[in-house]
Amino acid sequence: MDWVIHDELGITVGTVVGWMAASAMVLGGVLPYVPQYRQIKQTQDADGFSLYVCLSLLMANTLRIFFWFSKRYELPLVVQSIVMNITMFLMIHLCVRVKRSNAILEAKERVFSGDERATLDSKENEVMGLPSQKLKKAHSRHHLSDFDASYFWAWTDFQSYLDFMLVVWAIGAAVTYLMLPFVWFMEIVGFMAVFIEAMLGAPQFLKNFRTKSTQGMSIQMVLMWLIGDMFKTVYFIVRDAPTQFWLCGSLQVSLDIAILCQVWMYRNNVPRQGHGD
Repeated sequence: MDWVIHDELGITVGTVVGWMAASAMVLGGVLPYVPQYRQIKQTQDADGFSLYVCLSLLMANTLRIFFWFSKRYELPLVVQSIVMNITMFLMIHLCVRVKRSNAILEAKERVFSGDERATLDSKENEVMGLPSQKLKKAHSRHHLSDFDASYFWAWTDFQSYLDFMLVVWAIGAAVTYLMLPFVWFMEIVGFMAVFIEAMLGAPQFLKNFRTKSTQGMSIQMVLMWLIGDMFKTVYFIVRDAPTQFWLCGSLQVSLDIAILCQVWMYRNNVPRQGHGD
């Protein structure tokens, strides 16, 4: 009788631990972006955060969802991908709004500043029907429909980012449906999903390297990246996830550590002007 009770207790504890681990996988990936979101909202400065981080995660999680139709791995990983995509759109929406507001504010400050030379230049250009170059740049808008490669993922409206991903989802779903019988192709999709996610920190690393500064980047976010990626990699190994998952998880941990090293290296630096994403 005792052994039956022990077995039932063991099953119950195992179930609870399993649900806790699954919940940590689903929500753990989102938590690192909470401090970054709050920092951008409080400071109204989004220049320290690379939007290419959002692009990397959107592409990685989209491919992971497509890969599920071939491999049928654990459902919590699919839910995590959906939740992460929603989170990335929230980050993009905030960054685009803040950058646009700042650009308009800077333009107004230049126009109404006490700088006599700037005022004269503005008046001269208005007479000629040509706004000053800086003012024109601040008020310019760039959309997906412009098909200007130089402004890819640097659009000034949120709708362009959403439209781009809708196109990616539509094409990806069609290709997945047609290629689903080909195991080799779906294995490549699975590898690309985890490899792109593993390179998640690369855009932020390169942005920090170009500006020689980590100002505006949430250190809490990177620390939570590191903790989450270590947990995730162990989870992949223990739960016998596809090999691509834990190999690329290890690469992700390495990039997190590299970014934390930048925090120490550039601790006394201020960001260089003129460096975008």
